[in-house]
Amino acid sequence: MQLTVSDYAKTYPRRSVFWSARPFAVAAVGFLLLAVAWLDYTTGAAPVQHLYYLPIILAASEFEYAGGLVCALIAVGLYHGANEHLRAFSYGESDYLQIALFIAFGVVAARLAGDRREMRRLAHTDDLTGLHNLRSFELHLIAILGEAQKRRKTASMLVLDVDGLKAINDAHSHLAGAEAVRTVGHLIAGCFDGRAVACRYGGDEFAVTLPNCDAHAAFVAAENLRKAVENYAPVLARQGFPKGALTISIGIAVYLPDETRNPVLVGEELFRAADSALYRAKREGRNRVFPN
Repeated sequence: MQLTVSDYAKTYPRRSVFWSARPFAVAAVGFLLLAVAWLDYTTGAAPVQHLYYLPIILAASEFEYAGGLVCALIAVGLYHGANEHLRAFSYGESDYLQIALFIAFGVVAARLAGDRREMRRLAHTDDLTGLHNLRSFELHLIAILGEAQKRRKTASMLVLDVDGLKAINDAHSHLAGAEAVRTVGHLIAGCFDGRAVACRYGGDEFAVTLPNCDAHAAFVAAENLRKAVENYAPVLARQGFPKGALTISIGIAVYLPDETRNPVLVGEELFRAADSALYRAKREGRNRVFPN
């Protein structure tokens, strides 16, 4: 799933209920449970009963704790129904152990799946701002430009940085500077809809890609972001600052559809054009938006 600006800290959302997940996964889990239950009923062999672990692991991987536990409980019920002595509530030590293992497998598999998903999220996320990191942003940029080429749509890129970050660092500490960067990242996250993709690619440098966005819409979006930062009264290193203490400069570049171009090369050129516009905005006095 794509990491959007509107949910920048949720690269891989948790799917904790069956009705919110892919129907194929639900069907696969159900089929495996019924198939194993049928084999268990017809053979009554202990090795067959270990096959219940397969749907439990699959459910835990797809739906984490809720899926693992629900599937484990269903497996316990099917295990009872498939074995005559359990239907008569006649338990042996092996039966207690088997039931405990079903539940344990569900919990452990869910934990491992959750850790894997979190590691994948961290691998694509900037740890300071929660936006994309550069690697993830580049992958999404290529996909967006490829789609723009295919559908003959425009796309825009904003490149921006924090005005006077060095002065903030020198006057108020590097912690204040880091919190200024984090604040701008969070304001970026709140200013765009779910189609936009944003990243922090350097110390205080950010890039935002806006699919299906022409020059006018890009300028309006950039100006709204600039005003949001300027009108925000930040707290940096436990010190309150007035509105206007934190500002940004933004450069804009617009991609016009061209099916003959390589999206990778187009992305590099688009970034360079927006970055060049950013430097012109800096030269013009900062705290402004400059189109390419």
